[in-house]
Amino acid sequence: MPSPGSYIEQHRDRLVQELLQLLQLPSVSADPAFSQDVLETAGAVAQSLVHAGCENVEVCDTSGYPIVYGEKILDPQLPTVLVYGHYDVQPPDPLELWDSPPFEPVIRETETHPEGAIFARGACDDKGQFYMHVKAVEYMIRENELPCNVKFMIEGEEEVGSVSLGEFVKANREKLANDIILISDTGMIAKDVPSITTGLRGLSYAEVTVTGANRDLHSGLYGGAVANPINVLAKMIASLHDADNHITIPGFYDRVQELSRKERDLMAEAPFDLEAYKKALDIDAVYGEKGYVTNERNAIRPTLDVNGIWGGYTGEGAKTVIPSKAHAKISMRLVPHQDWQEIMQLFREHFERIAPPGVRVSVKPHHGGEPYVTPIDHIGYQAASKAFEATFGKTPVPQRGGGSIPILALFERELKSKIILMGFGLDSDAIHSPNEHFGVWNYLKGIETIPYFYKYFTELSAGK
Repeated sequence: MPSPGSYIEQHRDRLVQELLQLLQLPSVSADPAFSQDVLETAGAVAQSLVHAGCENVEVCDTSGYPIVYGEKILDPQLPTVLVYGHYDVQPPDPLELWDSPPFEPVIRETETHPEGAIFARGACDDKGQFYMHVKAVEYMIRENELPCNVKFMIEGEEEVGSVSLGEFVKANREKLANDIILISDTGMIAKDVPSITTGLRGLSYAEVTVTGANRDLHSGLYGGAVANPINVLAKMIASLHDADNHITIPGFYDRVQELSRKERDLMAEAPFDLEAYKKALDIDAVYGEKGYVTNERNAIRPTLDVNGIWGGYTGEGAKTVIPSKAHAKISMRLVPHQDWQEIMQLFREHFERIAPPGVRVSVKPHHGGEPYVTPIDHIGYQAASKAFEATFGKTPVPQRGGGSIPILALFERELKSKIILMGFGLDSDAIHSPNEHFGVWNYLKGIETIPYFYKYFTELSAGK
């Protein structure tokens, strides 16, 4: 294959500018105020597939936001790669913590990205990363280097649990039929340490409410006589971990897959600087489950975290009330072979059981997904490894990721395909946070590397 590098160099400014234009669209799926923007973004993604040379491009209606589909079928006898990504983004709040407006992308130099990084909501998660695939396919089609078939499925609800995706996949198995699914919604260890994510944790997400009296009460007249829902909720949440930061929900660990000492030693070979990690986060110590190191706690162990907590008066000045209600959002990251619905039920039963007299508790499940693992002896992994070797000059490190892509298990179950996670983001890219960014170098390196995956996957498929 002629190097994609010359094509990238020739079109560099355009490739970057087109991504900047896409990032200007505030496709926040969680907030109905942005619904029209989400729909406009779907249309823009469809146009980008047409521009890249794809055929049969559709904006497919669902019960929620649309899914964008496109394909380039050279020969039904050739292997087919299905590319998945999402065009929706996280809410940008809190806006005051951004150094520039979240939907007015700018390129700034950073210590990690001296060549410049694109700062905008969605820059890395996932607009910048799925757009690498669009541009890589554009290169292969225009230069007559596409060695196999390709299909795109880009959704608009990933950040709210991919609510409509399951229905779409089940109704379109033939349309989506493929030999491998390729996703870039993960990261790599460092710019000089390429890696391939071989597993992700699952997710079970709930909202809890503790209710006391039928109205807010004067804290002087009623304080000490009736239960304060905020105090109660704080105690209940605190009890969900013991002194060793082990989750106390009965049955929570029953299905947890324990890695062997050999597997844990292999994980430990990945470069990791604990002092640099702490410095980057401005913390003086790490924290977590006893008996495990940081890279195990955030990848191969299940967790329970409070993502938000509120109740009572939070405005300026003082208001002496005992609130009627207190609320919290709680996420549990899961590992093979934990089932998110079973964990949700265990959580609900335990949370209701530990509530003291004087309050009522409700648990509202939001969404969830199963953990996922890709074996490193699969030809898809081998093709990805060879692709990284071609452009980075070194073999990538297999690693488990701590995040979740809830629909991976659905894909494998319904489409009977394995999934390859070729991410080009970095931990420092601040996804889901203010000042999210994506290195220009990483973006272009992804466009350069992806065509080699197609080349090697086609070759390895022929040799099966």
